[in-house]
Amino acid sequence: MTAERTEGTAESFRHRSVLLDSAVELLVTDTAGRYVDGTFGRGGHSRLILEHLGPAGALLGIDKDPQAIDSARGLSREDGRFGVFHGSFAEMDQAIDQQGWDGVNGILLDLGVSSPQLDDAGRGFSFMRNGPLDMRMNPEQPPSAAQWLAEADEQDIANVIFRYGEERFSRRIAKRIVERRKEEPLKTTHELAELVAEAVPKKEKHKHPATRTFQAVRIFINRELEDLEAGLEAAVSRLLPGGRLVVISFHSLEDRLVKRFMRDLARGPRMPKGVPVTAEQEASGFRLVSKALKADDREINDNVRARSAVMRVLERVSVSNGRQGSA
Repeated sequence: MTAERTEGTAESFRHRSVLLDSAVELLVTDTAGRYVDGTFGRGGHSRLILEHLGPAGALLGIDKDPQAIDSARGLSREDGRFGVFHGSFAEMDQAIDQQGWDGVNGILLDLGVSSPQLDDAGRGFSFMRNGPLDMRMNPEQPPSAAQWLAEADEQDIANVIFRYGEERFSRRIAKRIVERRKEEPLKTTHELAELVAEAVPKKEKHKHPATRTFQAVRIFINRELEDLEAGLEAAVSRLLPGGRLVVISFHSLEDRLVKRFMRDLARGPRMPKGVPVTAEQEASGFRLVSKALKADDREINDNVRARSAVMRVLERVSVSNGRQGSA
């Protein structure tokens, strides 16, 4: 997710979504279909999806963030084809049921933290801007990053930083956090960033030493990978034949999970040697649409955050193999 910033508060961010045109072109295969934007953000993808839909088409926007939902409700007032659900895309079944839909023609997941969240110091996502150490996509759901770091066991902190940040100095960092909180718990993003910089003995070129730790704590606090696993399962269970799941990832942990999930579904059951690929696809009920796609040089030059984006697309070709898309 990305956004262009204007002067003012978080509400004044103007959203520019990564891989916007290609994502929507691959997603919308039926202008009269029903679609889900599982990560509304500030509506960059949703607005373009609505432009591609005809009068009979419909779109549901989902987001954890109350600020994003406020923006989504504004769009809903503008366009009666657009519905809103406040929650995680892991709750997609409930969200779709509330719309009275059985199945959908496409689902988009634009993963990770959005630029309005990163650029608003008060949200506590970025070590580049000093603010409260929060990191919650939904500030109404505890704990905040500061609360968790003030109470968690040292080993648990180390495990989270290693698992979700792939930080080899996770134990050093966790030890310093626990030592520091004996005097005073961490309260701000700059405090955590400075502590990590002091704890990490070897620095990576062109990367702030706190990058991995901030990523890890954010992923843990927001249950991002657990929600992604649940969301992927829910998504494919609600896709109609011909429907597509489009996922944009921004770091390797997400992309590996998405790649493996889609690959395994498309591969389906092992077929005897010599069986055509088309027969295997029919047996699995799914196929991969193109190879992994990335932002081009022009988009990356315009927005540096696009450089890590990877988009993958899965299509349901039939209802089979025990996975029933509702019709």
